[in-house]
Amino acid sequence: MKPIPFNKPFIAGDELKYITEAVKSGQLAGNGGFAKKCQQFLKEHYEFYEVLMTHSGTAALEMSALLCDIKEGDEVILPSFTFVSTANAFFLRGARLKFVDIRDDTLNIDEKQIEQVISKRTKAICPVHYAGVSCEMDAINGIAKKYNLKVIEDAAHAIGSKYKGKCLGSFGDFAALSFHETKNFISGEGGALIINLPKMVERAEIIWEKGTNRKKFQQGVVDKYTWVDTGSSFYPSELVTSFLYGQLEKAEAILRKRLSIWNYYWNNLLVLQEEGFLRLPVIPENCEHNAHMFYILLNSNKERNELMLELRKNNILAVFHYIPLHSSPMGLKMGYSQGELSVTEDISERILRLPLFFELKTKEQELIIDIIKKFCINGKKNK
Repeated sequence: MKPIPFNKPFIAGDELKYITEAVKSGQLAGNGGFAKKCQQFLKEHYEFYEVLMTHSGTAALEMSALLCDIKEGDEVILPSFTFVSTANAFFLRGARLKFVDIRDDTLNIDEKQIEQVISKRTKAICPVHYAGVSCEMDAINGIAKKYNLKVIEDAAHAIGSKYKGKCLGSFGDFAALSFHETKNFISGEGGALIINLPKMVERAEIIWEKGTNRKKFQQGVVDKYTWVDTGSSFYPSELVTSFLYGQLEKAEAILRKRLSIWNYYWNNLLVLQEEGFLRLPVIPENCEHNAHMFYILLNSNKERNELMLELRKNNILAVFHYIPLHSSPMGLKMGYSQGELSVTEDISERILRLPLFFELKTKEQELIIDIIKKFCINGKKNK
């Protein structure tokens, strides 16, 4: 059998056709016809108030930091178990990062620990919906309201996921989506900023337009446009959004396929959880996930590393995930230290993510599952 990668980019529908249309349209720069189609699709299908396409999920987070007026000395609360983009978006504005431990079930920020790190300088909370499973947004929004804080959802993993029947990305003041090639719907690189505060849409558009009032010029409100606020180049090109639109058109089929793959792993590995060899993902009853990721938690770092090596010997790429930000070289420079966030550190040592992509075949899954089962059973025999 051919090597099985961890992830594989794919074409689901008319992506190449739409790229050709974009080229022939005469506009390859951003904010063209396909960008507008993507924005409208996301608003209609996922209950977002306003959407602006960006060149990455990172860019969407950076825009949210600008919209929240994060300045030097402000504090932002976030989990340490996340990608560096979540932290950098606020660190770039001079914010002090207040890392909070995660829950040991969903691997999301522990909402019960948020209040204890709030101070007079706290400006925002940035929950990360890990693996497409929702944080406890009612509790987080309640805390934010109590202390007058902004909520910025890092929903990079979570397009199409729901909490109590409502789409993730629609709970916070702002939210960031990602369409990186590792995500459910892809465009190579790409993202979107979700704005759920009507009063912030105009400023978001100015920041998005490099700090200019270009939209008012296009609408005929002003006779020329000029620099009026902070901003940057956040557009994706039409090549990116034309490819993405082809994916969004097939969103339901992609989600069904990913859920089928996710459920196949779950159903066939459940026996190993029942026998205590590993732990599978936890999906709370009030959450609907989007099958973004399938991970297992081994009982020790040694077991995780040995299984990862065994899979690689069979040309299967399974990978660990985040090195906690608080204990990274940058985290240590900020004054954090190893041992401060025990659940985060423990999970980081034991997690293993299995291949999950649109074109993954059942025979390939069977091989992966067979190797995991043999590893667990042989390990038990050798003890």
